[in-house]
Amino acid sequence: MHQFKVMHQHFKIYKPYGYLSQFINNGQKQHRKKLLGELGEFPEGTMSIGRLDEKSEGLLLLTTDGKMSDFVNSSKVDKEYYAQVDGDITEAAIKALQNGVEIGLNGTKYTTKPCPAFKLDEVPNLPERWKKLRDERHGPTSWVSIILNEGKFRQVRKMTSAVGYPTLRLVRVRVGTIYLDDLQPGDSLELLDIKRELNLDA
Repeated sequence: MHQFKVMHQHFKIYKPYGYLSQFINNGQKQHRKKLLGELGEFPEGTMSIGRLDEKSEGLLLLTTDGKMSDFVNSSKVDKEYYAQVDGDITEAAIKALQNGVEIGLNGTKYTTKPCPAFKLDEVPNLPERWKKLRDERHGPTSWVSIILNEGKFRQVRKMTSAVGYPTLRLVRVRVGTIYLDDLQPGDSLELLDIKRELNLDA
């Protein structure tokens, strides 16, 4: 018998604020939540590679290949986030983020791994968020880049809070070597060679 190779499909999307990183509801509480399937026509069996929480936005990879999803999640691929934080973040706070901070995780304390983090000199060129953030009358805000290759639940938000600068807006801009680029919220783009895009052939 001939073995037919299954041709999988892969996509990158800009997950908007207010959407879950899934295609089906898993319970009663999520009954009225917005799902990824509302953003376009995707093949049967499409799943997200990793997750962004409901209030986070930005780059999310989709695939029909479970092995690819597991590989990207387990191979410690870097993920870069831009976080808009409450207040003008200090060099000392940035240094603490770089060195690792203690956060709560499932009722226990966890110290995050050392990671690259730096304050952005300029406000990043991102689409306006439909749900308005508080305005400047409430005090200054600043933007920080944090690059992680671990993905604990709400990790970036917990990290910035731990150093005294709660996250107001969180946007993932990169997974490995795949960038958000100029995608707009809700946009999707098919990736014809995800292995090459992620430099996994090397």
